[in-house]
Amino acid sequence: MTMTLEELEKLYPDAASFQFGDNEELCKELTALVRAGRKTATCEALEIFFETGAALPEVGRKDIVLNWDDTPALVIETKQVDWVRFKDVSEEFALAEGEDDSLTAWRESHKRYFERNGVFSNDMLLVCERFRVVRDLGVKQTKA
Repeated sequence: MTMTLEELEKLYPDAASFQFGDNEELCKELTALVRAGRKTATCEALEIFFETGAALPEVGRKDIVLNWDDTPALVIETKQVDWVRFKDVSEEFALAEGEDDSLTAWRESHKRYFERNGVFSNDMLLVCERFRVVRDLGVKQTKA
């Protein structure tokens, strides 16, 4: 049974909802990486949270990941949150994001992302989150 965003918000009343990426193609790609178990971390510029008023991730909170069309895709649980300067992101974290095969490639792709969003600086603070999937809403749930 497919759940609506409203049903999920009742089930997870403290949840924030968000999309991965800043365009439809990237959103699909990143959501697929999470589903495949390759992406277990994500980051965003702290400045973006302040500009948009989006809720900062909180350890233990379950959040709703949306598809680009705002339909629910996943429920994730935040396991760890760190504030790290862009220039200080570790290779281990970059690889946990699942998008690139090296820290150098991660820096290049994320620099482009942050430049598109008008916030890039080597010294900018990133909110680095590690998470686990609690529920995949793209997979039909079967009764045990």
